[in-house]
Amino acid sequence: MKPVTLTTLKEMRRRGEKITCLTAYDYSFASLLDNAGIDMIMVGDSLGMVMQGHETTLPVSVADMAYHSRCVARGTKRALIITDMPFMSYQQSPSHAFASAGRLMQKGGAQVVKLEGGETMAETVRFLVERGVPVCAHLGLTPQSVHQLGGYRVQGRETTSAERIRQDARILQEAGASLLVLEAVPAELAKSITAELDIPTIGIGAGKDCDGQVLVLHDMLGIYPRPSPKFSRNFMHDASSIEAAVKSYIAAVRSGAFPGPEHCFNS
Repeated sequence: MKPVTLTTLKEMRRRGEKITCLTAYDYSFASLLDNAGIDMIMVGDSLGMVMQGHETTLPVSVADMAYHSRCVARGTKRALIITDMPFMSYQQSPSHAFASAGRLMQKGGAQVVKLEGGETMAETVRFLVERGVPVCAHLGLTPQSVHQLGGYRVQGRETTSAERIRQDARILQEAGASLLVLEAVPAELAKSITAELDIPTIGIGAGKDCDGQVLVLHDMLGIYPRPSPKFSRNFMHDASSIEAAVKSYIAAVRSGAFPGPEHCFNS
């Protein structure tokens, strides 16, 4: 099968085909996901929690991300690899972000980098894109801002915050972002933002109307020792193997069966 590219994802959006994504942090799981037919593999800074045992993603370094991304790249032939830019690797300045992104692409095999934040990150997104670095934006619950947000809480329930997220989404698209992750926002807000944008939206706790879905692999396999979020689902419950669970997830996203109402948030 042909490798998945950003053009592939735009065509999937145009045809109304759901995009599937899971996180991975190593060669073996990346190979399994790739062979199962996942469209995108996200090397998330969530590795700080599920791989390293931290309480948040904040301690993760660029070196950590490059190492795990490189492992994933070795096991991936088809899926598009998106690698998170960790805390303090891009907030200082656009040029600092460019250096960090270059390291993740050159040393880590990343094909797209993901960063958190709205309008304040627009200049950085534009700077990266103009220099050949594809960017995935991230709005809603932004884990690197967990202390500022007061915990892992749903964002965009109030009219003012919902409009801020909507405006940020438009600004980031105009700045050149190729994708947008919407995390832990009301389903109706994610639906309207998806309809307004031209770029694909990837939801995690953002309802069924996003163009695609992503989950943390350890949550959807039920192997993370701490409680999983409401928007996740343990696909191992009814599966005979990890491969079967991953294929079940892919099928559920593509059919629209996941996420269900129980995995969504209301305004």
